[in-house]
Amino acid sequence: MTGLSRALLWRIILLSVGIFSVCWLAINEKYELAVVAGLFTIWFAHMIFSLLININRKLTRFFEAIEFSDFAIKYSSDNKMGKSYRELNTQMNKVVEAFKQARAEKEANIHFLNAMVQHVNVGIICFDSRGKIEILNKSAIQLLKIYRIRDIKDLKKTDHAELYDKILELESGERSMYTSANGLELAINVSLINLRGKSVKIIAIQNIRSELQQKELFAWQNLTKVLRHEIMNSIAPIVSLITTMKSIVNEDLVGKAPQEPVEDLSEALQTIESRGKGVMNFVNAYRDFTSLPTPLFTETTASNLLKNLEPLMRVYEMEIKVNIINDFTVSCDLSQLEMVIINLVKNAYESMEHLEEKSIEITVNKLNDSRTILIRDYGKGIVPEALEKIFIPFFTTKKTGQGIGLSLSKQIMYMHRGDLTVISELDKGTIFKIEFM
Repeated sequence: MTGLSRALLWRIILLSVGIFSVCWLAINEKYELAVVAGLFTIWFAHMIFSLLININRKLTRFFEAIEFSDFAIKYSSDNKMGKSYRELNTQMNKVVEAFKQARAEKEANIHFLNAMVQHVNVGIICFDSRGKIEILNKSAIQLLKIYRIRDIKDLKKTDHAELYDKILELESGERSMYTSANGLELAINVSLINLRGKSVKIIAIQNIRSELQQKELFAWQNLTKVLRHEIMNSIAPIVSLITTMKSIVNEDLVGKAPQEPVEDLSEALQTIESRGKGVMNFVNAYRDFTSLPTPLFTETTASNLLKNLEPLMRVYEMEIKVNIINDFTVSCDLSQLEMVIINLVKNAYESMEHLEEKSIEITVNKLNDSRTILIRDYGKGIVPEALEKIFIPFFTTKKTGQGIGLSLSKQIMYMHRGDLTVISELDKGTIFKIEFM
């Protein structure tokens, strides 16, 4: 039994004794004593009533504080009224502190989850049954290139009207593909949950373009390995036999057989040997494409990277403008990334061979989470048909090219968790974008 219960019980007992005393004294006609006992009884009744009123008020304030999450209140003003009140105040303060701690933990969890949602690489859109958007994270804004919207219907006012239709059509657990206006291949996943009695639809948007391109790259690598193995196994013995046959001709036929047929035979063998070695050299040129070493990452800035490349870029007789808008730090394999930039600069120079004045622009910029190096030339541009195939191994638009430079550069960027993309317009030039995620 608590102190408050004991105090209330004693008051009730005393009140009962007082009432009994008043009745007994009145029956025995001891009216003066009955009046005195009556006054004491009234005083005890007032004490009990005051106690109950105070407890009722205290409990009312206590429950109101819990209802409105007002946990700043402290119960201690009436501790002087006795031990029973002090015990009640102590217990109520403990309950308030427990609620306060629970709310603090809840708010911390909400902040933590919100931070995770905002920084995850998957775009997330949550909206209720009325279409009101509850969550729109940074990744969704960046993937869709939209400003903050309040209602899912606002998607119809952007370039993503088709996405709006897909979102409404898809049921919970279903998945679909969507190609954005800027060419991104996006996977759309839908989930439906019930949150505090309210139906909420969660849309997860993931850019799978790099994943698709990486799988395509791996497929090309595997194909290249197989072709290289088969070609080398076929060509190497032929070249070896041709070399042997040339020795036989030189030793056994020269000066002994008619010269004209011998010369024709020697010339034919020389041609076959030359072409065979040419094929072997061509195949060996793709060894780097299928066996690129693991990057050795080093911290550097984009500006320092370009500064170190200045001597190598000077060999190209053209003007190179470097614009550092927002410099950034990147973890990379310096030799591999230098290979990518030099290859792009070389391609830019070759695309302007027909121009008397040649110039390119290299722009370094950091915008939100996107870190980019843009290399722009003002050459003849790339035809749309070639633009679609430009990163495919063996494909080239040059007369003397082998079609390995750009595909190798793209593979290097994949290994750096980045990407290499291109935008080109005929007779206006080309922009290659090196992007670090």
